[in-house]
Amino acid sequence: MMDGKLNLPPVTPMANQTVKAQNPLILRYHRMIEAFSKSDDERDFYLDKVEGFLLFIDLEKDEADLESAELEIKKNKERFPLVPKLTFYETKKFMEGFVNEKVYDIDIKEKLLDIISSREARENFLEFIYDHLVELDKWQQYYHERSRIRIIEWLRSHDFQFVFEEDLELTKSMVEKLKMNTFETKVPKDVQTARNGLVAKSKTYYSNEALNPRPKRGRPPKQVAKVEVEPQLVVDMYKMVPPQVRAFLFTPDYCGTAVSFSAKFDTEDQMRASLRGSAKDKIDTRLEMLSQRLESLRHISGRLKGDKDLAAIPTESDRKIMSAVTSEARAADEQPSAMSKIAQGLIPKKRGRPKNEDKDEPHKRVKRVTPIKYKKEDEE
Repeated sequence: MMDGKLNLPPVTPMANQTVKAQNPLILRYHRMIEAFSKSDDERDFYLDKVEGFLLFIDLEKDEADLESAELEIKKNKERFPLVPKLTFYETKKFMEGFVNEKVYDIDIKEKLLDIISSREARENFLEFIYDHLVELDKWQQYYHERSRIRIIEWLRSHDFQFVFEEDLELTKSMVEKLKMNTFETKVPKDVQTARNGLVAKSKTYYSNEALNPRPKRGRPPKQVAKVEVEPQLVVDMYKMVPPQVRAFLFTPDYCGTAVSFSAKFDTEDQMRASLRGSAKDKIDTRLEMLSQRLESLRHISGRLKGDKDLAAIPTESDRKIMSAVTSEARAADEQPSAMSKIAQGLIPKKRGRPKNEDKDEPHKRVKRVTPIKYKKEDEE
């Protein structure tokens, strides 16, 4: 996939100057929500206001690189605002809002509220949700909707003029041209037209509906199978990255399940793998043994029905056992079952000529019919 590639030109003197972008910053929403969900006391994320790239200050990097990046960020505090960290209060608010707004089953709602008020509420909440597929779909949709509002609020508070690349309805080639000419004042006519469209799109994020999305009116759409379509994203092209922070660029590839609400796992795939490896998801050994025994019995019964040559059996004892079992099986097949006897008594016989067996049997009851007497015409 081209998402993770970078096109970083050599550092020029212009990289250290304050240059203004000629169009709204094209941000990636899936990267923003990932940064917001992972930002904590041990992980810092910064968003550049000049070009819109993200920095992830990874403490596992070289100490010299960490010191130079820290100095660069301190010198340009206004350029690199810190992504807010998800507090315990916000975490609890996420979970309680979902339970109160989206969960309708009383038993599930009570169970989730008990989990939220207990220890390790975040992980236990997710573990319970992932055991209920109906609630899981609603939770993922709710989490993305609330996170989107939270991200837009923060961007608006720092006066970002932006658009999300996932929301654009432009071709990949046009988005690539926009990124290549971000700081150019004179551009071709088609690029200028696309810029005007970006400006109009950026204003929608500052509307009231961006923070309070209203449900669409009219008849709800038919329930159609949801198809996951990977967005067509353009290669990253950053020109204003200071050399001191290049090692900390946060450019993960797009993944539909990349974001996790968990504090222990970075991605949803990792959390699912941990749930699959738990003891509750393993197959019961007794059921497995029972299925193996049933399979062996089917194999033996099929062999008994198909094996007509007893001479092929090597030992005399095995031949006796085989002949006894096959004779019992044949007798059982020839003998009518109790259900067949009952069915024969209930089903009426077909009308027609009696069989030879029925002719020999005497008629136990004869139905007598009174003859009809006709009056003579003379008696008038």
